[in-house]
Amino acid sequence: MKKLSSKIYFGIIMAFLYLPIIYLIAYSFNDGKTSVWKGFTMKWYTALFNDAQIMNSLYNTLIIAVLASVIATILGTAAAIGIYNFKGGVRSAIQNVSNIPIINPEIVTGVSLMLLFTFAGVMMGFEMGFWTVLLAHIGFCTPYVILNVTPRIRQMDPSLYEAALDLGCSPVQAFFKVVLHELMPGIFSGFLISFTYSLDDFVITYFTRGSRFQTLPVQIYTMTHQRINPKANALSALMFVVVIGVLIISNFASRKKNGEATR
Repeated sequence: MKKLSSKIYFGIIMAFLYLPIIYLIAYSFNDGKTSVWKGFTMKWYTALFNDAQIMNSLYNTLIIAVLASVIATILGTAAAIGIYNFKGGVRSAIQNVSNIPIINPEIVTGVSLMLLFTFAGVMMGFEMGFWTVLLAHIGFCTPYVILNVTPRIRQMDPSLYEAALDLGCSPVQAFFKVVLHELMPGIFSGFLISFTYSLDDFVITYFTRGSRFQTLPVQIYTMTHQRINPKANALSALMFVVVIGVLIISNFASRKKNGEATR
């Protein structure tokens, strides 16, 4: 009975999570614009790729996500190493401060950044747009990188760096060949989390984008603000398929690597 009840519970949870997505994907092929099924069609996917505004929003979103995650990964890795070199209470205090943007409500961060960029724009003569969104995304992505890299630094044997110096490496060579190699799993995890959060962010982007710059989450919100546009269903279905594909490839590569390591 325990096994049966656990399977039923698991099935209910999975249905609750994935039935809405299945419903969305199915109705992305609906010939009608309402929830009434009127036949199978691919016209919404064709209309999606022919929509210049959506394609431009997708391009903006990808550019912001790539740049923000790369820059945040570099800054977060350097910050994690710097925080680790502090001692005692100072390290704990700085670590706690770096975690505040993670637990801070996004709407508070978005409004505060909007006020900051508005004030700076008046003083320096610029409007909010690409660069303000990029700076905002770097700001909220960097703490996630610090959070992922810090445990790897704590697990690393400090004698490895000293051994590399004793064997003839310069400090720069020892850092890139030893320290960076040891931290790479945490750095890669931080990069992926930063990329995902930047790609998906709506609240902070909405407050810092200005009136001319548009990203995909904001575009989807605009499309669904009055009535659900079937192109939004098609776009969401494609994004879900891409994410599932990346997840399958990642798991396959991880299993292959683990299998080679055990031989």
